[in-house]
Amino acid sequence: MGQYYYPVNLDKEEFLYSHDYGNGLKLMEHSYIGNDFVATVEQLLTSGNSWQKTRIVWAGDYMDDGLFVDDTSVNLHGYAHDHFDKISPKFENLSIGGYLVNHTKKEFVDKSKLSGEIHPLPLLTCSGNGRGGGDYHGSDEECVGSWAGDVISIEKEDLKLFIFKKNDYKEIKPHFVEEDR
Repeated sequence: MGQYYYPVNLDKEEFLYSHDYGNGLKLMEHSYIGNDFVATVEQLLTSGNSWQKTRIVWAGDYMDDGLFVDDTSVNLHGYAHDHFDKISPKFENLSIGGYLVNHTKKEFVDKSKLSGEIHPLPLLTCSGNGRGGGDYHGSDEECVGSWAGDVISIEKEDLKLFIFKKNDYKEIKPHFVEEDR
């Protein structure tokens, strides 16, 4: 069976639904560069928007029960569906540049250096990968989920020197390429 995902904001108690943006629910049906669904999440993570510097999980419906929730009998995907607000923001300009930043781990991805078609945000922040159809299988698979539940933002280029050099943030370069299956 296929596994379905929601990007969930743990701090705001909100989630987005990919069908609202004309995308599939499986991880690899919407995890690509230039996708309006992922770009909307990015926009929420930029300065002045409600998700900037908040904890994010791309929650799969097969992820472990009790992760990121107090109730050990449910998983975050189901809990968010039942208890969090589903939001569907629409932004005029979805061209997001700059850096994908993990403030918890003090790591960042320079978006100008991305190669390939897979967007790192859903893969780095997902929980439950590898348990259903449509999940990611390929290079740098060990990085998938490594940012789940961490404080994330998108920062613009003019903040690079202040954020990354002054505070010792480390650049990571995930290279996600799917295996032929």
